[in-house]
Amino acid sequence: MLIDSHCHLDFPNFADDIDAVMERARAAGVGAMLTIGTTLAKAPQVIGVAERFPNVWCSVGIHPHEAAAEADVQAQTLIEMSRHPKVIAIGETGLDYFYEHAPRAAQEVNFRAHIQAARVTGLPIIIHTRDADEDTEKILVEEMGKGAFPGLIHCFTSGPKLARTVLDLGLSISFSGIITFKTAAQLREIAATVPDDRILVETDSPYLAPIPHRGRRNEPAFVADTARVVAEVRGVGPAVLAQQTTENFRRLFTKADFSALAA
Repeated sequence: MLIDSHCHLDFPNFADDIDAVMERARAAGVGAMLTIGTTLAKAPQVIGVAERFPNVWCSVGIHPHEAAAEADVQAQTLIEMSRHPKVIAIGETGLDYFYEHAPRAAQEVNFRAHIQAARVTGLPIIIHTRDADEDTEKILVEEMGKGAFPGLIHCFTSGPKLARTVLDLGLSISFSGIITFKTAAQLREIAATVPDDRILVETDSPYLAPIPHRGRRNEPAFVADTARVVAEVRGVGPAVLAQQTTENFRRLFTKADFSALAA
């Protein structure tokens, strides 16, 4: 079984055919999904999708793009929202200096509040970082010094230095369909070196469809194509990679109730 560790099933892109999307995921061997919160205002919709399907869980958080629109978030707010049984993670949060839809200072405040919520709840923090390696590393090192917290860098596209720091801090790394792109040679080199117990795979759907689906709406079924490339660069078979990443998901997202999947 594969698990799509990061998707956005509440987005309008899936409104018309969500049941078909779920069926295609099942047919592709994708047994579970984590749908990700990007704003607190839309958290009810994210939770609603997770409540509808036994093999879907969710997170609550504020994407760095939304850090100004939903400013002054308090860790306690995230902590309270995370009490829902389907909420198994905090985020996504982090820093995005590529688009900078929100001021950097607001992004940092947002990021640190999410880290505090992850530290208190023990739920993993889902970190988005783009063109912000230096500040992401600084914040993670500083915050880990205040007290440990679990988490991962999702859709990893950074360099080897941040990868080493993240792994040294005890965090995990998730790879998206970007790893299948011809231009992603360095990313494939990094994926080959991540420890077996610290790697996950995702789609980030509806974005970043992997080869051979480029130009199409991405969906959880396509995580199988990403996993195939990750397995290849790591020198293992797809079944081994699927087992490792599923075990890693279960180890990291300990609140996820897998008993419902067997029912």
